Amino acid sequence: MKMHTLLIAVAVTAALGGCQRTSFGGLSTQPQPAPLMPAPVGGVQSGQLAPPPTPGATEFPAAPTAPETTAPQVAAANAPELTREALIGRWSAGTGGTSCDVFLSLTKWTGGYRAASRGCVGAAASISAWDVQGKQVILSDSSGNQVARLYQSANERYDGSTASGQSISLSR
Repeated sequence: MKMHTLLIAVAVTAALGGCQRTSFGGLSTQPQPAPLMPAPVGGVQSGQLAPPPTPGATEFPAAPTAPETTAPQVAAANAPELTREALIGRWSAGTGGTSCDVFLSLTKWTGGYRAASRGCVGAAASISAWDVQGKQVILSDSSGNQVARLYQSANERYDGSTASGQSISLSR
């Protein structure tokens, strides 16, 4: 009977041993990271909070306004004569705080020669034609309507304004 009890005890132990987890929390072979030091805590400040805004008052400051820009009339008198060949290629156009690409070619198009814009917004997005008239570059839309008028202000830079009065520049 002792042998019988011993066999039952071994069988129960084996059965219960199979239900145990195979990973032992304290017996891991990988090194554990060192504990982090607590962050220093500064002193506590006290004081009065600002009073809440009055009803009807806005919590936001007034939006900034763009400086007044006018077409560079003075630059027009001093601007050098232009050639179409000097304008062919890719230009960076800046208008309304954004920048995009404008491509000018010598392919005939409504309103002069073919132009294309990439990544432009506002008036600059409608540029599809260009031409030179005297000392100025005229940018137009696909219907031949003037989009912008620019004068050379520096080497490889043209400044002017759109038909709506917004400043615009082309530079390389």
